[in-house]
Amino acid sequence: MTRLYRVLVLGATCLAFVVVVVGAYVRLMDAGLGCPDWPGCYGAITPNHAAEDIARAVASQGGEHGPVSLRKAWKEMFHRYLAGTLGLAILAIAVLAWRNRRTHARHLLPCALLALVIVQAALGMWTVTLLLKPVIVTLHLLGGMATLALLSWLALRELEWPRAFEPAGRGRVRPWAAAGLAIVAVQIALGGWVSSNYAALACVDFPTCHGTWLPNMDFTHGFQVVRELGRTAAGTHLAYEALVAIHWTHRAGALVTLLYVGTLAWALMRMRGLAPMGVALAVLLAAQVALGIANVLAGLPLAVAVAHNAVAACLLVTLVMINFAVSRKSSS
Repeated sequence: MTRLYRVLVLGATCLAFVVVVVGAYVRLMDAGLGCPDWPGCYGAITPNHAAEDIARAVASQGGEHGPVSLRKAWKEMFHRYLAGTLGLAILAIAVLAWRNRRTHARHLLPCALLALVIVQAALGMWTVTLLLKPVIVTLHLLGGMATLALLSWLALRELEWPRAFEPAGRGRVRPWAAAGLAIVAVQIALGGWVSSNYAALACVDFPTCHGTWLPNMDFTHGFQVVRELGRTAAGTHLAYEALVAIHWTHRAGALVTLLYVGTLAWALMRMRGLAPMGVALAVLLAAQVALGIANVLAGLPLAVAVAHNAVAACLLVTLVMINFAVSRKSSS
Protein backbone atom coordinates (compact mmCIF):
# COMPACT_ATOMS: atom_id res chain seq x y z
CA MET A 1 0.00 0.00 0.00
CA THR A 2 0.99 3.64 -0.37
CA ARG A 3 2.71 5.72 2.26
CA LEU A 4 -0.48 7.78 2.62
CA TYR A 5 -2.47 4.65 3.41
CA ARG A 6 -0.04 3.63 6.13
CA VAL A 7 -0.02 7.11 7.67
CA LEU A 8 -3.83 7.16 7.68
CA VAL A 9 -4.01 3.76 9.36
CA LEU A 10 -1.53 4.68 12.09
CA GLY A 11 -3.10 8.10 12.64
CA ALA A 12 -6.62 6.66 12.79
CA THR A 13 -5.52 4.05 15.35
CA CYS A 14 -4.12 6.71 17.65
CA LEU A 15 -7.19 8.89 17.12
CA ALA A 16 -9.50 5.96 17.92
CA PHE A 17 -7.82 5.60 21.31
CA VAL A 18 -8.32 9.32 21.97
CA VAL A 19 -11.98 9.07 20.95
CA VAL A 20 -12.54 6.16 23.35
CA VAL A 21 -10.94 8.03 26.27
CA VAL A 22 -12.71 11.32 25.52
CA GLY A 23 -15.99 9.43 25.20
CA ALA A 24 -15.47 8.01 28.67
CA TYR A 25 -14.71 11.50 29.98
CA VAL A 26 -17.91 12.89 28.44
CA ARG A 27 -19.96 10.05 29.94
CA LEU A 28 -18.41 10.46 33.38
CA MET A 29 -18.96 14.22 33.29
CA ASP A 30 -22.66 13.54 32.62
CA ALA A 31 -22.35 15.56 29.41
CA GLY A 32 -23.90 13.01 27.07
CA LEU A 33 -27.02 15.17 26.71
CA GLY A 34 -25.13 18.46 26.56
CA CYS A 35 -26.55 18.79 23.05
CA PRO A 36 -29.93 17.01 22.90
CA ASP A 37 -29.96 16.69 19.10
CA TRP A 38 -27.61 15.19 16.52
CA PRO A 39 -25.28 15.80 14.72
CA GLY A 40 -25.32 19.50 15.59
CA CYS A 41 -26.09 21.28 18.83
CA TYR A 42 -29.61 22.75 18.80
CA GLY A 43 -29.26 22.68 15.04
CA ALA A 44 -26.01 24.69 15.10
CA ILE A 45 -22.48 23.64 14.21
CA THR A 46 -21.00 24.72 17.57
CA PRO A 47 -22.43 25.36 21.05
CA ASN A 48 -21.49 29.04 20.75
CA HIS A 49 -23.84 29.33 17.78
CA ALA A 50 -26.56 27.78 19.97
CA ALA A 51 -25.83 29.91 23.05
CA GLU A 52 -29.34 31.32 23.31
CA ASP A 53 -30.99 27.90 23.08
CA ILE A 54 -28.58 26.51 25.68
CA ALA A 55 -29.27 29.47 28.00
CA ARG A 56 -33.02 28.84 27.78
CA ALA A 57 -32.48 25.13 28.51
CA VAL A 58 -30.27 25.95 31.51
CA ALA A 59 -32.93 28.34 32.85
CA SER A 60 -35.69 25.75 32.42
CA GLN A 61 -33.74 23.11 34.37
CA GLY A 62 -32.99 25.54 37.20
CA GLY A 63 -29.28 26.08 36.67
CA GLU A 64 -26.17 24.47 35.19
CA HIS A 65 -26.27 21.41 37.44
CA GLY A 66 -28.64 19.61 35.05
CA PRO A 67 -27.73 17.72 31.85
CA VAL A 68 -27.42 20.91 29.76
CA SER A 69 -24.86 23.69 30.05
CA LEU A 70 -22.50 25.47 27.67
CA ARG A 71 -19.51 23.59 29.11
CA LYS A 72 -21.21 20.23 28.78
CA ALA A 73 -22.30 21.09 25.24
CA TRP A 74 -18.70 21.83 24.26
CA LYS A 75 -17.50 18.56 25.79
CA GLU A 76 -20.13 16.62 23.89
CA MET A 77 -19.45 18.42 20.61
CA PHE A 78 -15.67 18.06 20.99
CA HIS A 79 -16.18 14.31 21.19
CA ARG A 80 -18.38 14.44 18.09
CA TYR A 81 -15.76 16.45 16.17
CA LEU A 82 -13.11 13.86 17.05
CA ALA A 83 -15.39 10.96 16.13
CA GLY A 84 -16.32 12.65 12.85
CA THR A 85 -12.65 13.12 11.99
CA LEU A 86 -12.02 9.44 12.75
CA GLY A 87 -14.94 8.46 10.54
CA LEU A 88 -13.55 10.46 7.63
CA ALA A 89 -10.11 8.91 8.12
CA ILE A 90 -11.60 5.40 8.04
CA LEU A 91 -13.57 6.32 4.91
CA ALA A 92 -10.32 7.39 3.24
CA ILE A 93 -8.65 4.15 4.36
CA ALA A 94 -11.49 2.07 2.89
CA VAL A 95 -11.42 3.99 -0.40
CA LEU A 96 -7.66 3.58 -0.79
CA ALA A 97 -7.84 -0.12 0.11
CA TRP A 98 -10.66 -0.68 -2.40
CA ARG A 99 -8.80 1.13 -5.17
CA ASN A 100 -5.74 -1.09 -4.60
CA ARG A 101 -7.66 -4.34 -4.08
CA ARG A 102 -6.25 -6.00 -7.21
CA THR A 103 -2.61 -5.48 -6.27
CA HIS A 104 -3.14 -5.84 -2.50
CA ALA A 105 -6.04 -8.09 -1.53
CA ARG A 106 -6.44 -6.42 1.86
CA HIS A 107 -9.63 -4.44 1.39
CA LEU A 108 -12.03 -6.57 3.43
CA LEU A 109 -10.95 -5.34 6.87
CA PRO A 110 -11.02 -1.62 5.90
CA CYS A 111 -14.48 -2.09 4.38
CA ALA A 112 -15.66 -3.87 7.53
CA LEU A 113 -14.27 -0.95 9.56
CA LEU A 114 -16.23 1.50 7.43
CA ALA A 115 -19.44 -0.48 8.02
CA LEU A 116 -18.72 -0.51 11.76
CA VAL A 117 -18.21 3.27 11.78
CA ILE A 118 -21.58 3.79 10.09
CA VAL A 119 -23.24 1.66 12.78
CA GLN A 120 -21.26 3.51 15.44
CA ALA A 121 -22.50 6.86 14.13
CA ALA A 122 -26.07 5.62 14.36
CA LEU A 123 -25.46 4.46 17.93
CA GLY A 124 -24.02 7.88 18.76
CA MET A 125 -27.18 9.52 17.43
CA TRP A 126 -29.46 7.11 19.33
CA THR A 127 -27.47 7.66 22.52
CA VAL A 128 -28.68 11.26 22.44
CA THR A 129 -32.13 10.91 20.89
CA LEU A 130 -33.09 7.94 23.11
CA LEU A 131 -31.89 9.77 26.24
CA LEU A 132 -28.94 7.61 27.28
CA LYS A 133 -30.76 4.28 27.12
CA PRO A 134 -28.28 1.87 28.78
CA VAL A 135 -28.18 -0.73 26.00
CA ILE A 136 -27.43 1.95 23.39
CA VAL A 137 -24.74 3.60 25.52
CA THR A 138 -23.11 0.22 26.16
CA LEU A 139 -23.22 -0.77 22.50
CA HIS A 140 -21.73 2.62 21.60
CA LEU A 141 -18.85 1.96 23.99
CA LEU A 142 -18.32 -1.53 22.55
CA GLY A 143 -18.42 -0.12 19.03
CA GLY A 144 -15.67 2.32 19.93
CA MET A 145 -13.55 -0.45 21.45
CA ALA A 146 -14.17 -2.70 18.43
CA THR A 147 -13.11 0.13 16.11
CA LEU A 148 -9.91 0.57 18.11
CA ALA A 149 -9.22 -3.18 18.07
CA LEU A 150 -9.73 -3.55 14.31
CA LEU A 151 -7.65 -0.47 13.55
CA SER A 152 -4.90 -1.86 15.78
CA TRP A 153 -4.95 -5.13 13.85
CA LEU A 154 -4.82 -3.22 10.57
CA ALA A 155 -1.90 -1.09 11.81
CA LEU A 156 0.03 -4.16 12.93
CA ARG A 157 -0.53 -5.74 9.55
CA GLU A 158 0.78 -2.66 7.75
CA LEU A 159 3.82 -2.50 10.03
CA GLU A 160 4.43 -6.24 9.54
CA TRP A 161 4.87 -6.57 13.28
CA PRO A 162 6.51 -8.50 14.87
CA ARG A 163 9.20 -9.47 12.41
CA ALA A 164 10.38 -12.40 14.50
CA PHE A 165 9.13 -14.48 17.41
CA GLU A 166 9.36 -18.04 18.65
CA PRO A 167 7.58 -20.22 16.05
CA ALA A 168 7.41 -23.24 18.35
CA GLY A 169 5.33 -21.44 20.94
CA ARG A 170 2.94 -19.78 18.55
CA GLY A 171 0.45 -22.58 17.97
CA ARG A 172 0.41 -23.63 21.61
CA VAL A 173 -0.59 -20.22 22.94
CA ARG A 174 -2.95 -19.23 20.11
CA PRO A 175 -6.27 -20.53 21.58
CA TRP A 176 -5.39 -19.22 25.05
CA ALA A 177 -4.64 -15.77 23.66
CA ALA A 178 -7.95 -15.76 21.78
CA ALA A 179 -9.78 -16.73 24.96
CA GLY A 180 -8.02 -13.94 26.85
CA LEU A 181 -9.15 -11.41 24.26
CA ALA A 182 -12.74 -12.69 24.54
CA ILE A 183 -12.68 -12.49 28.35
CA VAL A 184 -11.43 -8.91 28.31
CA ALA A 185 -14.08 -7.98 25.73
CA VAL A 186 -16.81 -9.41 27.97
CA GLN A 187 -15.39 -7.57 30.98
CA ILE A 188 -15.37 -4.31 29.01
CA ALA A 189 -19.02 -4.93 28.14
CA LEU A 190 -19.81 -5.46 31.84
CA GLY A 191 -17.94 -2.28 32.69
CA GLY A 192 -19.94 -0.43 30.07
CA TRP A 193 -23.17 -1.76 31.60
CA VAL A 194 -22.01 -0.52 35.01
CA SER A 195 -21.21 2.92 33.64
CA SER A 196 -24.36 3.29 31.51
CA ASN A 197 -26.52 2.40 34.53
CA TYR A 198 -24.54 4.63 36.92
CA ALA A 199 -23.84 1.63 39.13
CA ALA A 200 -20.14 2.31 39.79
CA LEU A 201 -20.80 3.19 43.44
CA ALA A 202 -23.54 0.66 44.12
CA CYS A 203 -20.96 -1.01 46.38
CA VAL A 204 -18.83 1.44 48.35
CA ASP A 205 -16.58 -1.02 50.19
CA PHE A 206 -14.04 -3.57 49.00
CA PRO A 207 -13.58 -6.53 48.72
CA THR A 208 -17.03 -7.07 50.20
CA CYS A 209 -20.17 -5.21 49.12
CA HIS A 210 -22.11 -3.61 51.96
CA GLY A 211 -20.11 -5.74 54.38
CA THR A 212 -20.99 -9.09 52.82
CA TRP A 213 -19.79 -11.27 49.97
CA LEU A 214 -23.31 -11.85 48.65
CA PRO A 215 -25.45 -8.73 49.14
CA ASN A 216 -29.10 -8.51 48.20
CA MET A 217 -29.19 -8.39 44.40
CA ASP A 218 -31.80 -8.18 41.66
CA PHE A 219 -30.28 -9.73 38.54
CA THR A 220 -33.59 -9.95 36.70
CA HIS A 221 -34.13 -6.21 36.48
CA GLY A 222 -30.45 -5.28 36.55
CA PHE A 223 -29.78 -7.16 33.32
CA GLN A 224 -32.97 -6.36 31.47
CA VAL A 225 -31.51 -5.10 28.22
CA VAL A 226 -34.39 -3.14 26.69
CA ARG A 227 -35.39 -0.46 29.19
CA GLU A 228 -34.98 3.22 29.98
CA LEU A 229 -32.23 4.60 32.21
CA GLY A 230 -33.16 4.08 35.86
CA ARG A 231 -36.32 2.16 34.96
CA THR A 232 -37.37 -1.45 34.61
CA ALA A 233 -38.83 -2.76 31.36
CA ALA A 234 -42.27 -2.21 32.92
CA GLY A 235 -41.47 1.45 33.52
CA THR A 236 -41.14 1.28 37.30
CA HIS A 237 -38.19 2.70 39.20
CA LEU A 238 -35.10 0.48 39.06
CA ALA A 239 -34.40 -0.85 42.55
CA TYR A 240 -31.04 -0.28 44.22
CA GLU A 241 -30.58 -4.07 44.43
CA ALA A 242 -30.50 -4.14 40.61
CA LEU A 243 -27.59 -1.69 40.59
CA VAL A 244 -25.81 -3.81 43.19
CA ALA A 245 -26.25 -6.86 40.93
CA ILE A 246 -24.71 -4.98 38.00
CA HIS A 247 -21.75 -3.79 40.07
CA TRP A 248 -21.19 -7.17 41.75
CA THR A 249 -21.21 -8.99 38.39
CA HIS A 250 -18.52 -6.65 37.08
CA ARG A 251 -16.43 -7.43 40.17
CA ALA A 252 -16.88 -11.16 39.61
CA GLY A 253 -15.82 -10.67 36.00
CA ALA A 254 -12.78 -8.75 37.18
CA LEU A 255 -11.74 -11.72 39.32
CA VAL A 256 -12.07 -14.10 36.36
CA THR A 257 -10.13 -11.67 34.18
CA LEU A 258 -7.39 -11.29 36.78
CA LEU A 259 -6.92 -15.04 37.16
CA TYR A 260 -7.06 -15.95 33.48
CA VAL A 261 -5.22 -13.01 31.93
CA GLY A 262 -2.70 -13.03 34.77
CA THR A 263 -1.94 -16.69 34.04
CA LEU A 264 -1.67 -15.91 30.33
CA ALA A 265 0.76 -13.07 31.05
CA TRP A 266 2.90 -15.36 33.21
CA ALA A 267 2.99 -17.98 30.44
CA LEU A 268 3.97 -15.40 27.82
CA MET A 269 6.78 -14.08 30.02
CA ARG A 270 8.35 -17.56 29.85
CA MET A 271 8.38 -17.62 26.04
CA ARG A 272 11.18 -16.18 23.94
CA GLY A 273 9.90 -13.42 21.69
CA LEU A 274 6.63 -13.03 23.56
CA ALA A 275 8.03 -12.12 26.99
CA PRO A 276 7.81 -8.31 26.50
CA MET A 277 4.12 -8.59 25.67
CA GLY A 278 3.60 -10.78 28.72
CA VAL A 279 5.21 -8.13 30.92
CA ALA A 280 3.11 -5.39 29.35
CA LEU A 281 -0.03 -7.45 29.86
CA ALA A 282 0.81 -8.09 33.51
CA VAL A 283 1.56 -4.41 34.22
CA LEU A 284 -1.66 -3.23 32.57
CA LEU A 285 -3.70 -5.87 34.36
CA ALA A 286 -2.28 -4.87 37.75
CA ALA A 287 -2.91 -1.19 36.99
CA GLN A 288 -6.48 -1.89 35.93
CA VAL A 289 -7.28 -3.83 39.09
CA ALA A 290 -5.74 -1.08 41.24
CA LEU A 291 -7.74 1.60 39.41
CA GLY A 292 -10.95 -0.37 39.83
CA ILE A 293 -10.41 -0.69 43.58
CA ALA A 294 -9.46 3.00 43.83
CA ASN A 295 -12.68 3.96 42.05
CA VAL A 296 -14.71 2.25 44.76
CA LEU A 297 -12.73 3.32 47.81
CA ALA A 298 -12.20 6.94 46.66
CA GLY A 299 -15.76 7.50 45.45
CA LEU A 300 -15.16 7.47 41.68
CA PRO A 301 -12.78 10.44 41.21
CA LEU A 302 -12.88 11.64 37.60
CA ALA A 303 -9.18 11.15 36.81
CA VAL A 304 -9.17 7.60 38.16
CA ALA A 305 -12.40 6.69 36.37
CA VAL A 306 -11.11 8.00 33.03
CA ALA A 307 -7.81 6.18 33.58
CA HIS A 308 -9.77 2.97 34.24
CA ASN A 309 -11.35 3.29 30.80
CA ALA A 310 -8.03 4.17 29.16
CA VAL A 311 -6.22 1.18 30.66
CA ALA A 312 -9.08 -1.09 29.56
CA ALA A 313 -8.47 0.13 26.01
CA CYS A 314 -4.72 -0.50 26.42
CA LEU A 315 -5.42 -4.02 27.69
CA LEU A 316 -7.60 -4.67 24.67
CA VAL A 317 -4.94 -3.40 22.25
CA THR A 318 -2.23 -5.44 23.98
CA LEU A 319 -4.29 -8.61 23.60
CA VAL A 320 -4.91 -7.74 19.95
CA MET A 321 -1.14 -7.45 19.54
CA ILE A 322 -0.60 -10.80 21.23
CA ASN A 323 -3.22 -12.50 19.06
CA PHE A 324 -1.73 -10.92 15.94
CA ALA A 325 1.76 -12.09 16.90
CA VAL A 326 0.73 -15.69 17.48
CA SER A 327 -1.51 -15.92 14.41
CA ARG A 328 0.70 -14.44 11.67
CA LYS A 329 3.01 -16.58 9.60
CA SER A 330 6.55 -16.81 10.86
CA SER A 331 9.05 -14.58 9.12
CA SER A 332 11.88 -16.97 9.87
